[in-house]
Amino acid sequence: MRIADFELERYFARYEFSSAYLLCCSDCETLTVADVLQLEGEEAKTKFMKLGLGYTESPGSEELRCQIAGIYDHMDVENILVTAGAEEAIFIFMNTILGLGDHVIVQYPCYQSLGEVARSIGCEVSHWEMEEAKGWEPDLESLKHMIKPNTRAVIVNLPHNPTGYLLPRQNFSNLVEILRERNILLFSDEVYRLLEYHDLERLPAACDIYENAVSLGVMSKAYGLAGLRIGWVASRNPKIIRAMAAFKDYTTICNSAPSEFLAAIALKHSDSIVRRNQDIIKHNLLLLDDFFAQYSGLFSWVRPKAGPIAFPSLEWPGGVDAFCSDLNTASGVLLLPSSCFGFGNRNFRIGFGRKNMPEALEQLQNFLK
Repeated sequence: MRIADFELERYFARYEFSSAYLLCCSDCETLTVADVLQLEGEEAKTKFMKLGLGYTESPGSEELRCQIAGIYDHMDVENILVTAGAEEAIFIFMNTILGLGDHVIVQYPCYQSLGEVARSIGCEVSHWEMEEAKGWEPDLESLKHMIKPNTRAVIVNLPHNPTGYLLPRQNFSNLVEILRERNILLFSDEVYRLLEYHDLERLPAACDIYENAVSLGVMSKAYGLAGLRIGWVASRNPKIIRAMAAFKDYTTICNSAPSEFLAAIALKHSDSIVRRNQDIIKHNLLLLDDFFAQYSGLFSWVRPKAGPIAFPSLEWPGGVDAFCSDLNTASGVLLLPSSCFGFGNRNFRIGFGRKNMPEALEQLQNFLK
């Protein structure tokens, strides 16, 4: 297998742990181990200290899969496969369900692995492109024209990274019907689900409304628990779950016992964790509204609809790569240029799901002054 460097991850490897202010992160405010255990009290602490560190069940513990299934409307334990973060799930799906010569359509811009892994195994990959001038709304009619006889899967990310866009519910239903009529798989990256600014705009999970859909979830984003490295897929198609579970024998085999234990507790108390992170996001988003209004001559601001990220653009000598480099050198503030998404040199990802975002924004403002 030959695969291109993961540009976003290489960028983070260079800057993430040496920059004073991370203003581009896509996850939310995290918790400590003590915070998670406290959600259940002393009994949970006692159980955690007695937890065995042997191998775990390959598909994930039944307790954890039960908690994950509860996120959805029509999923049972056997519909869930737990993985090492979202990345392993993406890698396994692509290598298991797709093959040489398959055509795959990917919502774009995107997290690189959503297209790159398929390309590396010989798939033909087309971009269902979003345009800033159209408020990042992808066009369903253009998607129809992209479909070929060998189109095997459509890959979407809703709410979307890096733009924060969210399809209207009717458009999402129309997308599912387009794929159902042609028996095309839908891989739906839903790692930012639950972070909608208005609950009524939340889309149903793809796995709940389409029998040939795979929904991707993770503890990293809405829950802020990236260090647990716990992700999952949910699907009503048993062949997909079985095939992915068998392939997992060649990757991680099973998951971390402490991580599964803590993830199950967090999911039991997901309402309070997600509500806290939604409050942080909404507070910080108002600060960004004011900031971009103040600097409207420099930046273009398409307000996101969901999640802790947005994808503004700017005009700057040398482009956004130079801007991000100059900013980091002068102020220690890290933004993520659009080149990390293979998407030109005008946009950058800004993240606002953490409590210290106002401090980082203040440093950005000082730099501009």
